[in-house]
Amino acid sequence: MQEKITFDKFIRWVMIGALLVLIGVTVNYLSSVLLPFFVAWLFAYLLYPMVKFVQHKLHIRIRAVAIIITMLAVILVIAGIIYLIIPPMIEQFQHLGEFVSRWLSQNGESNSLITIIKEWARDNRDRIEEFFRSKDFTEAVKTVMPSVVGLLSKTVNVVLSVIASFITLLYMFFILLDYEYLTKNWIRIFPVKARPFWQEVMRDVERELNNYIRGQSMVALCMGLMFCIGFTIVDFPMAIGLGILIGILDLVPYLHTFALIPTAFLAMLKAADTGQNFWWVFGVAVAIFAIVQVISDMVVTPKIMGKAMRLNPAILLLSLSVWGALLGFIGLIIALPLTTLLIAYYQRYVTKDETPATTEVVANEKEQKV
Repeated sequence: MQEKITFDKFIRWVMIGALLVLIGVTVNYLSSVLLPFFVAWLFAYLLYPMVKFVQHKLHIRIRAVAIIITMLAVILVIAGIIYLIIPPMIEQFQHLGEFVSRWLSQNGESNSLITIIKEWARDNRDRIEEFFRSKDFTEAVKTVMPSVVGLLSKTVNVVLSVIASFITLLYMFFILLDYEYLTKNWIRIFPVKARPFWQEVMRDVERELNNYIRGQSMVALCMGLMFCIGFTIVDFPMAIGLGILIGILDLVPYLHTFALIPTAFLAMLKAADTGQNFWWVFGVAVAIFAIVQVISDMVVTPKIMGKAMRLNPAILLLSLSVWGALLGFIGLIIALPLTTLLIAYYQRYVTKDETPATTEVVANEKEQKV
């Protein structure tokens, strides 16, 4: 039977739509304030299993102490990774500086740069004064000043981001302190009739987010290992450190392509040190990138992420392309969980099909009741 749309129901829908628009505008206006909180909640979600392990398995009964131990452990792991990457990179920079100095001395160009600049300024004094008095210089200053102001504003943003990082840590600490209470009682912000729907939504979000994090972590681990092996075979500088860096970057899909920048630098260093052609060395590195990317796209990602997210490999690649085109970099991050959720709700509320995930949830609820 078709349900009639009454005037009251129409007004209710309009009010709900207006409320959603108001919430969106408010969130957009307060995004700078809300972003540290949501980032802290995400970090708390990721660290909560470790906090539980420290508290129950290591018998640290005080939750605050367990949180501090977990945070220190994570900081030590991050520091260890940085130690494997940054000091070798600095050493390579120093090696490159020594090579450049040796090359300049061999080519007879070891004169002081300051002396050369002073001689040039003395010989071209009249031209320099004329340039500073010209209109071109004034227009150049007018053009450059906005860039300088922009640089200063970026510096202020960096300082504010550092302050926000401390606020994020405080948020994360207090969220972890009462994590169970917050996750169980957040549903009370909704009316009683709407609570079952939102419970299902959050249950699905949590399940798909768990699957996504676990699958993407395995993909990043596999790619890091493949890059370590490939760079070691061709005797590339910093093979292990560069592979670890690429694996970390691949926690966000396709972010590892930025690793081509340090790869080009290391290829230049190897070419200068061994006398090989730079394009040959860099071409070999790019070939390793291409081979690993093909293996990842054709085998690793479809097998791991397709199984974790229950998506066909073609749908998986299509979702990355579509959400990446719509939302850019953020779209690549949320593409797989969002696509899975949309498919799950289409099957649940439109086609009325029972998905494996729904069947699993129902079975778990029956077991809990028993």
